[in-house]
Amino acid sequence: MVRSATELSGLREIRTMHSSKKRSIPRVKSSAYLDLYMLRKEKDRLEKEVCNLDKRRKSIQKRLDEINAEMDKPQKAEAKRQEGNHESVEKPSGKDWKTMALNY
Repeated sequence: MVRSATELSGLREIRTMHSSKKRSIPRVKSSAYLDLYMLRKEKDRLEKEVCNLDKRRKSIQKRLDEINAEMDKPQKAEAKRQEGNHESVEKPSGKDWKTMALNY
């Protein structure tokens, strides 16, 4: 099975040039606005991603709850059916068994 890039462990934690605070050219004072803009965009993107992850987690949990509810129905029916079979097997058909001890 081929995994996508988002499924590889650690790939999301790779630091970019921007996140590691390294630049190819020296910092200029006029680039502060650009830095603020870039940081704001990254913050907005990450907040949106958190919202999407929360929605996804909720939908997955809802589906898991539905599956568990669907699984409970047949399990209860099977347990009830086995209870009915258990009662008929346990009761002898009118005769009590006689027992005797064996010594070796």
